[in-house]
This record gives sequence, structure tokens and C-alpha cells, in this order.
Amino acid sequence: MAEHAFGGIKIRNLYKIFGPNAGAHIEAVKNGLTKAELNARYGHVLGLSDINIEMPSGSIQVIMGLSGSGKSTLIRHINRLIDPTAGEVLVDGVDVVTMQEAELREFRRHQTAMVFQKFALLPHRTVLDNTIFGLEIQGMPRQKSLDTAMRWLERVGLRGFEEKYPNQLSGGMQQRVGLARALANDAPVLLMDEAYSALDPLIRTDMQTVLLDLQKEIRKTIVFITHDLDEALRLGDQIAILRDGEVIQQGTSQDIVLRPADDYVANFVKEVNRGRVVHVEAVMTPGAVQASGKPTVMTGTTVEDTLRVLSREVADEGVVVSSSGETLGVVTVRQLAGAMVNAAR
Repeated sequence: MAEHAFGGIKIRNLYKIFGPNAGAHIEAVKNGLTKAELNARYGHVLGLSDINIEMPSGSIQVIMGLSGSGKSTLIRHINRLIDPTAGEVLVDGVDVVTMQEAELREFRRHQTAMVFQKFALLPHRTVLDNTIFGLEIQGMPRQKSLDTAMRWLERVGLRGFEEKYPNQLSGGMQQRVGLARALANDAPVLLMDEAYSALDPLIRTDMQTVLLDLQKEIRKTIVFITHDLDEALRLGDQIAILRDGEVIQQGTSQDIVLRPADDYVANFVKEVNRGRVVHVEAVMTPGAVQASGKPTVMTGTTVEDTLRVLSREVADEGVVVSSSGETLGVVTVRQLAGAMVNAAR
């Protein structure tokens, strides 16, 4: 692949119908035949319907939904473990759907890496040998692959465990091996299918932190599948919510929490701790203000953290400033408290 900035992922008009004669029904689905009707009349299952998502290079795109919503089906189209019935999957400007077998094999080896829910480690191989597995397949010289693997094992906190076997590790540590193995491949796209959902809540939060810290450095294009809204809001630069194979809403965590598209999404977000999601600029009163003597907070600061600042300074209001120091508005304790308790509707 030529040296250039990676161009991200674009999914366009993607449909997937499961069944022996899927192609015969695609036009009917495009013309409005519902999932229930397709199943009742023709015994076929609509997996995905007209999916359109753009995933910018270097961002974390979360795909979220309940079981059966189509999210795992969708992620498997990106490396074409599943063939679509119709549509395009453009990775760095190239349509994966049209790739021939040899090209697809090279694409999977060098352009994408995957982290699975069940870890997918080889039980007879040590942590180190699991980590270099993809590099062996790529044909990398052994010493170079060992050096690369050790570097990533250290980055995910597993230095000293390289000679252990998977059954000697906790679930969280096994998932760190899976992450190190994926990162060692140095692919620009990282696909994470419910990667943390088998982990205990505390370990899960810990692994989210590991991923966010690493992402500041590696800037991969990460597609992260989850059914957990708190996880989606914490990790996602963008979030797409699926239901019955359709995208119901996509946007930032702010968009999802403050402007849910329908009752389905509103029900998802109503229990969310909004103070940890909503940014101060969403609730401030914009305009020039007298800033002297008042505490300042930067845009992008959460409501919860802004309340902490005002509490520490024993102030009733604070000034919101941009990263360049420009004054954008004022926010009061009352506004912040209101933002935390308002129903997300």
C-alpha cells in the first residue's frame, strides 16, 4: 500500500439478507418490504437495511444495539467475513466488496485486525507466541516479530507474563493479550466485536481506559461493537445505534443524550449519568462576560467536572473559554445542576 494518510471507512447503502435466494428480494426490501414481511412471505431474514455510516480516520466509531440488532453482522462486513447482498464498504477508498480472493487475503492481513469477545487465544501457545501469531502469518522475521510483540505486551501491561499460557491468566489479562496481538499487526483498522462484554465491570472499565490511553498514541480507526450504553458513551467519538438492522440514530455522545431521535433511543439514555457526558458549552449562556475573579473552564469539560471546579473555588458561576483562551459564555451552578437531572428528551 502506498504511503499516505489512511482515509477511514465509508459504508454506503449496505443491505444483508440471509437466505438461499437473497438477491431476488433486495428490490422489494429497498421498496419498503419490512423485516417481518420478508420473513413471513419468503422465509428470509433481513440482517441489515440501508446502512450509511462514515467513520473518520483515527476515530473510535461505536456501533451499539441490543442482541439481534445487526451490529455483529455489520462489523463482519468491514473485513468481509460476511458478503453483503448489496452496497459498498469502502476502506481507505477501496471497495472491499469487489476484492478478489488474493486481494482480500492481503487486506485482512495488513489493513484490519480483530479483537473478539471470547479472546480467541490459542491455548497451546504462550502469551508471547499468541501475540506474534499474526506477524508469523505475515512472514515477518522472528526476531523482529518478537521485538514488536514484546513492545505491545509492555504497552498493555503484560511485561513479565510473556511465558504464561492463556489458562493461567484472568479474563482481563487474556483480553490484553488479544489487544496486543491485534496492535502488533499495525493495521490501520481495529475491529472490536463486544470485546469487553465478557469481563467483570471493574476490569471492563480498566480495559476501556487502556484503549482510550492507547488511542491517543496509535490513532487507529477503531470500530467498537457494544450493547452497553455507558461503554458506548465513554469510548465513542461517534455512535451509531442499530435496531432491527437499521441505523436509528448516529452522532456524538452529546447528540445521543441531548437529542435522542425517538422513544427507543430516549429509553436507552434516560438512566445515563448526564453529568459525565454533557459538556459545559451545551448548557452555558453564550456571550461576552466580565471574567475577572471567576473560575474558568475549557470547552469539552463535562458538567460534573465543571461543578467540581466551581465547588472548589466556592463560586456560583464560571466562565467558559475556548482552547485558545477566548471567552465564550458563562455557566451557573443552577444550569449545571439542571443539566444533570433533566430527562433526556
